[in-house]
Parts: sequence; C-alpha cells; structure tokens
Amino acid sequence: MRVILQRVKRASVSIEGGPPRGIAQGFCLLVGFTHADTMDQVIWMADKVAGLRVFADAEGKMNLALGEVGGSVLVVSQFTLYGDAAKGRRPSFIDAARPDVAVPLYQRFLSELGLRGIPVESGEFGADMQVEIQNDGPVTILLERVP
Repeated sequence: MRVILQRVKRASVSIEGGPPRGIAQGFCLLVGFTHADTMDQVIWMADKVAGLRVFADAEGKMNLALGEVGGSVLVVSQFTLYGDAAKGRRPSFIDAARPDVAVPLYQRFLSELGLRGIPVESGEFGADMQVEIQNDGPVTILLERVP
C-alpha cells in the first residue's frame, strides 16, 4: 500500500465532470494498492495518517496532527502509484492490484479514517477524475506499508 500525502490548504476532486467534492485544511491522499496488500496494512495506514504530526504549532514547528487542527482528508485512488517505468517509455502497471482486491481495501481505508474522527471526502475508484490542490508548505510525504 502506497500513499502520497500532501498537506493542503484546500483540495477537491471532480468525478467525470460532476460537481466537485472538497476539503479545506488537511491532507490530499493519493492511494494505491498492490496484490499482496491486507486489511492490517490499511488499518496501520489509517493510524499513521491520523497521527502524523505535520501541522505547525504556536512556535511554527511541525508538531500537530490532523485532528488537532480540525483537518479533513480527500482520498483519491491512484493505481499509477504502482507504475514501473524502469524499462522502455511506457510504464507497466502489473504490480497494481486489480479492482476485486483494491476496491475493498480502498473502502475499508475510508471507513478506518472516519472511525478515527476524521472528516473524509473521496474520489470514486476507477473513475475519470480531476484533482485540484493548493499544497501547503509544500509538504509531501510518501507513506508505504509493505506486507
């Protein structure tokens, strides 16, 4: 499981031309799964995202977690996080999980974030989406949990 976490001032996703779904301050999470990912990894990742201290405290140090600043998350599925471009000019996506594996993991990740009291907006798995973010910092972190 891979997550690109971007601290944002705001973020939104439009799905196949529909109205945008968005958040104010928080995280935009681009989430990808591979074949061997498990529910345990999803739970670990939700804990990691909820507890990650990357927001500034009163002294300007990254010391506050999402809940401490009243933040939200926008979660967008992105199988291309498992793209391999080591050979040739066209990436291979054979390491990305197929929908029958990835969709339940994605749905559980959304649920686990919500169970931690985090307001969640999301894209739609497999849909054509346009994502807009206003990166804050910028702060961008790669989180990965391998089986």
